[in-house]
Amino acid sequence: MESVVVRDPETMSGEPVFRGTRVLVRTLFEYLECNRGLEGFLAGFPTVSREMAIQAIEEAKHSLLSAR
Repeated sequence: MESVVVRDPETMSGEPVFRGTRVLVRTLFEYLECNRGLEGFLAGFPTVSREMAIQAIEEAKHSLLSAR
């Protein structure tokens, strides 16, 4: 499965973004951290689908758990 998170030096200075957008993945985690939740994030960033957001969370989880 293709990652929904991409890095490109030409887009947002190489910060990880959701594929096909300029939305920083960091923003999703900031929303979750500040208890604004997934719904709040999706409402604020309609170019990111629910499926993309969930896949980004799953990719982060996989990355953390496989780094043991």
